[in-house]
Amino acid sequence: MQSIGVGCRSEFQQRVVFRFKPHLAVVIPLLFIVFMFTVMGCSKAAQEAAPPAVEVTTVIQKDVPVYQEWIGTLDGMVNATIRAQVQGYLIKQNYKEGDYVKAGQVLFEIDPRTFQAALEQAQGQLEAQQARWTTAKANLARIKPLAEKNAVSKKDLDDSIGTEQAAKAAVLSAQAAVDKAKLDLGFTRITSPVEGIAGLAKAQIGNLVGPGVTEELTTVSTVNPIKAYIQVSEQEYIQSGRKGEQKAEQRAEQLKGELILADGSVYPYKGTFGFADRQIDVKTGTMKVAVIFPNPGNFLRPGQYGKIRTATSVRKNALLVPQRAVGEVQGKYMVAVVGADNKVDIRPVQAAERVDSLWVILEGLKPGERVVVEGIQKVRPGMTVTAKPFAEAPAKAEAKPEAKPEAKPEAKQEAKPEAKVQEKAPVPQKSAEPAQAEKR
Repeated sequence: MQSIGVGCRSEFQQRVVFRFKPHLAVVIPLLFIVFMFTVMGCSKAAQEAAPPAVEVTTVIQKDVPVYQEWIGTLDGMVNATIRAQVQGYLIKQNYKEGDYVKAGQVLFEIDPRTFQAALEQAQGQLEAQQARWTTAKANLARIKPLAEKNAVSKKDLDDSIGTEQAAKAAVLSAQAAVDKAKLDLGFTRITSPVEGIAGLAKAQIGNLVGPGVTEELTTVSTVNPIKAYIQVSEQEYIQSGRKGEQKAEQRAEQLKGELILADGSVYPYKGTFGFADRQIDVKTGTMKVAVIFPNPGNFLRPGQYGKIRTATSVRKNALLVPQRAVGEVQGKYMVAVVGADNKVDIRPVQAAERVDSLWVILEGLKPGERVVVEGIQKVRPGMTVTAKPFAEAPAKAEAKPEAKPEAKPEAKQEAKPEAKVQEKAPVPQKSAEPAQAEKR
């Protein structure tokens, strides 16, 4: 039975092999042919795919100003510290903190009764000394004729002269005491020596003020015009000194500075360089320089920070491209240039200053060449692209999504640019970021 079973199994295997081998011989070539046609079709489709679309712009050539920027701190032209010159109790404050005060305006009053009494006492002593002087002059007038007739001794005449001179000196001393008492009484009315904005009061009603106690009461600052202090490096000072051969008017015109406020807006009035410190700080290697700005309406206040920007030179025939067209790879700046045959060439360039939204290129480009602005990540050297002109979206187009109430996230994002436009409306100036000199 086992032999019969083995024989049947071998016969069955031979039949299976005989049955399936012809099919395999036909199917395998067919599958190979289908695979080859598929690969050839995919490669042909890849070859026939459209080249990537990029946006390009032309390299601009023009004269551009080179700006320098410094961080400045605003300070009043005059900052008068108001102090009490006599000691007493503060009984009145005659100004509102933060108000504009005039020169001579009374700010504080000290209790004057003690000083009024001292003045009256000094006046009484003056009258007593004047009476003694009058008596001494009368005695001298009587003794002089007698001395000429030798009716009195020489010593009596000398004594009378000395008494009269001592009485006169006592009168002068008493008069000085009266004058001092009047000054002290006047010092009880503390006035502003300058015209400007008065600060917060540092003493309250009822406080004991004066030398040795609470000396500083407040500060009055003259803010029109106002100063902005900047720290100029020693190298910048030397470079500006080498231009001293120019006329003073030309230098003053070139060194007019713009003030960029903390919110990025540009102050509408330009400032002039006023003066520099007498020395360079040995700790920082910088010199303090004051830039003076007009301040009508007292808009600027001491203590504010801002950027002081001035055009130091003009770069002739500079080549400019948008900043977004310049990419940085391992510390080197690269630009994708599209040739006349729409093929891409990746070039290293040497970048210099930034002017508005453009970047000055010193080497690597030529005027009129096209550079990729949008889609720079999609291009490779030698790749053929479809070039389209680059156009920045206008600011008004960004405000359109706000009209759709359902687009809440977009409305929140677009609300900020609209607020900036409203703030900058009265200041038709450039933004704060452009035109800063950053050497690369």
